[in-house]
Amino acid sequence: MGRSKQIGNHNSDKKKNISKLWKTKRRTKDVDQIHHDLRPENARKLLNQELDYQVTGNAQHYCLHCARYFVDLKTLKEHFKTKLHKRRLKKLRDEPYTQEEAERAAGMGSYIPPKKVEIETQAVEMS
Repeated sequence: MGRSKQIGNHNSDKKKNISKLWKTKRRTKDVDQIHHDLRPENARKLLNQELDYQVTGNAQHYCLHCARYFVDLKTLKEHFKTKLHKRRLKKLRDEPYTQEEAERAAGMGSYIPPKKVEIETQAVEMS
């Protein structure tokens, strides 16, 4: 005789780690949120933040495209050469998804392909 199908294995009673299931610990900003941050008024605020000792690098070295803080200027410049930064720039080239585009895709208008946006790595100020 085999085991009953109702009985699970001996590890089924343990609680699962919810943070591993949701994968939200290292969640980054979405592309449309970053497009919002790239607007001149928002970018100025993010690049010229006041000292904050709770944030990496005292919130002085920030990559707008990846939404990450860095310890110093050297690591920020090294980050600009990495694959992760270049991939993010490539994703940001497409115009952000809008409600009008969703309606056109649902048949409430004719399809217009998304426009390309020119994205370049941010200028780094020597201080």
